[in-house]
Amino acid sequence: MLGLRARAAAQLPRPSPSPSSAPVASLSLARLACASPLAALAPLASAPPSARATQPASLSARWAAPMRPGGTGGPSRPTTRVLCTAAGSVQREGKELLVQHLLVGEKDVRLLVDLEKSIIAGGADLSDLAVEHSLCPSKENGGMLGCSLNFQTCIGQVPEFEEAAFSAPLNKVVRCKTKFGWHLLQVLAERDQCVLQDIDPEELHTKMQDPSFLEEAQLIDVREPDEVVKASLPGFKVLPLRQFGTWGPVMTDEFNPQKDTYVLCHHGMRSMQVAKWLQSQGFKKVYNVAGGIHAYAVKADSSIPTY
Repeated sequence: MLGLRARAAAQLPRPSPSPSSAPVASLSLARLACASPLAALAPLASAPPSARATQPASLSARWAAPMRPGGTGGPSRPTTRVLCTAAGSVQREGKELLVQHLLVGEKDVRLLVDLEKSIIAGGADLSDLAVEHSLCPSKENGGMLGCSLNFQTCIGQVPEFEEAAFSAPLNKVVRCKTKFGWHLLQVLAERDQCVLQDIDPEELHTKMQDPSFLEEAQLIDVREPDEVVKASLPGFKVLPLRQFGTWGPVMTDEFNPQKDTYVLCHHGMRSMQVAKWLQSQGFKKVYNVAGGIHAYAVKADSSIPTY
């Protein structure tokens, strides 16, 4: 049983109107991506240059730290979440990268070389140079890219940038040329890609017929107790969303972030919010049961009551 801990817990964001709804920042980015592939490299929000981290190692540490809903963990400016779902360095397949860059015009290669020399020989910071010289909108964040979409959607239309980012040694500044001009880019950090996706009720039903699945998988039902009385699935641990303050602070103690985790609710909206939060806490493979227990009863197991 999850015990009560005398810790203050941040509130979990309320469910969005639709299970497919994305955060406002992601929606803005999606609209930008429709206009131009390079626009997809634009930041999700603005931050003054003074707020930028100056030491990549420190920034990497903050980027890797789990964040609680509404908390202050993580970097002080938007981070890149580039999912390796396309071509790139084999050794980085399945990785997410934190990248900053600057962009100059195609005819400004001499400027690019001078900027690169000032970084390598003079100790200049790429983020400061991006603020002063970059043509990319990300200059407002010191060249820090903001991307919450998968890699192919975000910058898959700029293969040269992709290849450079996924081949560059960590913290080394490299250059590449795309149809937008010349880039200097630097990979500040990398981490294992977190998987967040829906699982169809039929597929979950098939898995649940295997006793080993019920033993190995982490199954979480975030509905309220009165709902669980009406309909439930075997093996699911009930963690009511309204009691988040009780179980939220101890999730990483009670559950293994490395194991497959499945989250269930009535129609799939509350579970999606919890699944996203679990991912932010470092859970690597989180699956939201699409349509919730209602869809499970309708599509996979008619013996489960609907309500």
